[in-house]
Formats: sequence, structure tokens, C-alpha cells
Amino acid sequence: MMAQGLKSSTLELLKRFNRSFPQFYEQFVSSESQLQNLRLAYRLFKTKRAVIEMKPEGNKSALYFAYRNQSFLLSDIFGVLAAYGLTIHSLSLYGQIRPPMLVFIKLVVSRGSKALTEKTSENVCRAIREALGGRFEVEEMLAVEFNLDAGLEQVETDFHVDQVFHLPALLIEADNQPGLFYKVMYAIWQEDLLVISANLLVWRGRTRLILYLLGPNESLIPEYLGQKIAESVKLRLMGR
Repeated sequence: MMAQGLKSSTLELLKRFNRSFPQFYEQFVSSESQLQNLRLAYRLFKTKRAVIEMKPEGNKSALYFAYRNQSFLLSDIFGVLAAYGLTIHSLSLYGQIRPPMLVFIKLVVSRGSKALTEKTSENVCRAIREALGGRFEVEEMLAVEFNLDAGLEQVETDFHVDQVFHLPALLIEADNQPGLFYKVMYAIWQEDLLVISANLLVWRGRTRLILYLLGPNESLIPEYLGQKIAESVKLRLMGR
């Protein structure tokens, strides 16, 4: 249901904006999130630079991000979060499948079970911007904290074409450990895949991610290739 009480011009703009996303977006994503993404897109259009901001959300913090979607983005973002020792509680990610191929991300995070201080929030946002600009070597910073060559434990991967979303989907499940999200997103980048939606479930010491993807050059991924990608990602994550 579209947001009630919107001006007809805003509704028209929202409808046009929504056409750049996969079919499921308008149907399954709340109108509040759709409007939030439209606002972020407008800011991106006005400023011509990535929108990166942190806001308090209860006893946690919410990171909002909007930029043109590229396969390295997520490894940079999650690398910075890992470097700052942040816990990720939820992730919503919506990417367009038509030009300008923007992606909108909301991450709910905490540090030591608390919301981030204003200073830490500023530092995290600045580090993400520096990483995107190639001025902050995420990998070098993380290598001090983590053994990046160590494989994840108990990794499962599976590929299928989602019948509801009509998109290639990669399921990744592994035991929780520091740097897990970074390692997953780094593997996705190495496969040159573009994430256009994501579901996250953390339960009983396991993290389960379903990533809806486009292949190299924003192409759809056929089943036979998807199985190879799932196997390749699994081997990368296990440190093989």
C-alpha cells in the first residue's frame, strides 16, 4: 500500500523511481523505506557524492548509505565496520537493476551492545568515504586485527533462481566469527558479482545471508554458472 497523504507529484515521482528496481521492490518493500530511498537518491543527485550517515536508533545505531552500485562497495563498507569492531544486527539492501544502478543500504549496528558515540559515528562514516576514494586501505587495517587467510567455520553455500523475486540468489551460512561479513563480501567482489538485495538472519551462533545477485556486466546468472559460483565462494570462505 502506498503511503497515504502523499502529494500526487511525489507519488508519481516515487512510481517512476521504483521502476528501476526489481519487480518485487514495490510489492514487498514498505512505502516508508521506498520514500527513504527516494530522499537518499535526491541527496545523491544534489551532492554527486556517496550519502553516508549514522543515526541513533534506540540502543543501537543505523548506518544509511546510497551510491552507484559496484561490486567492491560492500567489502569496503563491511571491512570498515569490522575494523571498528561493530556488531551487525540487521541489514536491508535494495539495488536498482536499471541505470543509474544505485544501491541503498541500511545497517543497524552497535559497539559493546551500545549505540555508537557521536565521535565513533563520525570516524566510521569518514573511514567508509576514504575507503571508497581508495585513500583508506581496508585490508591493511584489518590484517592487524584478523588473520584474513583463516577460513570461516562450517560454511554452506547454495545457488538457486528465486521464483518470487525472479533473481539469482546465493545462500551463504557460516558459524559467527569476527570479520565474517567482510570475508563474505570480499569473496563476492572477487567473483565480480553485484548484490541487489539481501536478507540476514543471525541465530544460535550461525549467520545466514541470502544475496540476490547480478553477474558480471549486470547480467543474469544461469543455473549451471550459479552452482560453480556457489562452490567457488565456499572454497574462498574456507580459505582454500
